[in-house]
Amino acid sequence: MAIAPRAMTLDEFLQLDEVEPALEYHDGMVTQKMAPKGRHSAIQVEIVEWINRTARPRRSARAWTELRTTFAGASHVPDVVVYRAERIPRDAAGQIPDDVFAPPDIAVEIASPGQSITQLVRLCLWYATNGVATALLVDPADRTILVFRHGAHVAALAEADTLDLSNVVPGLQAPVREIFRSLSADYWP
Repeated sequence: MAIAPRAMTLDEFLQLDEVEPALEYHDGMVTQKMAPKGRHSAIQVEIVEWINRTARPRRSARAWTELRTTFAGASHVPDVVVYRAERIPRDAAGQIPDDVFAPPDIAVEIASPGQSITQLVRLCLWYATNGVATALLVDPADRTILVFRHGAHVAALAEADTLDLSNVVPGLQAPVREIFRSLSADYWP
């Protein structure tokens, strides 16, 4: 849903108070993300845990949920972001800053019921053409993952496929079915 009936600059947007669900800014328009539901949440946690479990021991990357990233004239809150170790945002004291102004290496969007897949595809294409090495669109309804990379064709992965992100983070790959296993109420990693 559109929040601002008038055009707004990025600077004006960044002065707004944070709300839940988060507001996002793109092409002068402010929109509000959908509140995550059960399947969305389960997959979001699974992806972050998988990435951090793989990358942290090697100190190669870190993943976060719902981190506002402002770059290329827009401000989005991807469901998951990943920064390679050498690109982890830092403030002058070497801490994680509150405001991040660099594109992530990986941005993940997870479709929720009622959300427009077309809008999410457009967003992932925007990520891939504006500095994000790999954008993922995860669709729990049909258990597929679309992979967007700058200058490459979109790849559609089904449960029998392997999600390979080792071009961004060495060793980061997993069967797609493992990402969707978190949808089972009987799943205990």
